[in-house]
Amino acid sequence: MNKPAILVARAIFPEVLAQLQQVFDVDYNQGDEVFTPAELNHRLHGKVGALTAGSDRIDAALLQANPQLRIVANMAVGYNNFDVTAMTAAGVLATNTPDVLTETTADFGFALLMATARRMTESEHFLRAGQWTKWSYDMFAGAEVHGSTLGILGMGRIGQGIARRGAHGFGMNVVYHNRSRLSPELEADCKARYVSKQELLQTADHVVLVVPYSAESHHTVGAAELAQMKPTATLVNIARGGIVDDAALAQALKDKRIAAAGLDVFEGEPAVHPELLKVPNVVLTPHIASATVKTRMAMAQLAADNLMAYLLRGQALTPLNTPSGPAA
Repeated sequence: MNKPAILVARAIFPEVLAQLQQVFDVDYNQGDEVFTPAELNHRLHGKVGALTAGSDRIDAALLQANPQLRIVANMAVGYNNFDVTAMTAAGVLATNTPDVLTETTADFGFALLMATARRMTESEHFLRAGQWTKWSYDMFAGAEVHGSTLGILGMGRIGQGIARRGAHGFGMNVVYHNRSRLSPELEADCKARYVSKQELLQTADHVVLVVPYSAESHHTVGAAELAQMKPTATLVNIARGGIVDDAALAQALKDKRIAAAGLDVFEGEPAVHPELLKVPNVVLTPHIASATVKTRMAMAQLAADNLMAYLLRGQALTPLNTPSGPAA
């Protein structure tokens, strides 16, 4: 019997690839080339499944050109590269990798908050440039973290993880805003208080963004929101590029309208807005919040498990939709 054909669109751990090769005819990309839309379309011809990353856009045109496709498993918790509505209509299952990266990403979010508040990137560049010749009382004096007010926009699993770290580990006063309020039990666990978005922006010393990306959440923080923040406040984005208006943020940092920012995600990444590269009061990292070996392995394994569970047994582990179209 011929094995079902799948595409692994980006490089993954060799041991996970080997598992897939045992049960599928795998077209793989261990050279980790980022496919153009035309290349992705070509490589998907004849494939019933695909393992993708955020760089791989799955839209209506691609689905129409590949009517045999049954499942696309994203190796990420976010899935703004998926047109889920089009996938559902085409009968294609969409999956992601929730839960396995929650704590690791929350760790990184808090690390980025600390680095931003305490001006670590600025001070390291200063030291490496040979500019450190003496100590001074105000040298790279940053913002207090312990006992300050932490504002979290987006209170899903990762937001809750950051809240617990802030409240229990650093004695922070945690406020949050979310599309829906948490249960009293979760609020108590996180020691978090629900407030309006406006109150959060106006009162928080450190604002962390953990909002899922959608058309509605595009530029959740732009010039108007930045103007509401304290001039001493910091902003951290570990959500998705596009949640923040990067041009407006670069201008606010340049004008010192807020103290600093820490960014792991960017509009149009891997491109970074050139003005963000010019301001010293920003910490920039290349979308690595989930980047530990253990967590990335778990993400790859869950994506692979979704492919195997659905194509071999008809039931995925973490589905995002219920396919209703011709391939269901």
